[in-house]
Amino acid sequence: MIMDTQLASLFTAGALIVIGIFASVFLDNLIKKVIGLAFIGDGANLFLIAMGYKPGGIVYIYLPGMARDWFAQNSAYPLPFAMVLTSIVIGASTMAVMLGIIMVLYKKHGSLRASKVLGE
Repeated sequence: MIMDTQLASLFTAGALIVIGIFASVFLDNLIKKVIGLAFIGDGANLFLIAMGYKPGGIVYIYLPGMARDWFAQNSAYPLPFAMVLTSIVIGASTMAVMLGIIMVLYKKHGSLRASKVLGE
């Protein structure tokens, strides 16, 4: 069951990345391009989380009665989770900056179409 969940997470991560690439390359609206870039980041984060699971991993903090527990036998590496948490913070900050730039471009050009903004 766990491996099925991990496989489904990997397929979902791949789908998010493909949808994000499609949106950022083929759509003309700047906000939709930013949403596509967010999908790519979320897909990469989900991929890291899915790959962080390791059956038979080690537990870094032992509590009483935990040596034969299910969690102790099926632990996960903490490094991918820390990397994803950092990536979420950086992604939110980057998205805020991109949306701020889009607001300035809309005030200047009066449109959110990338072809019109780049064409002028």
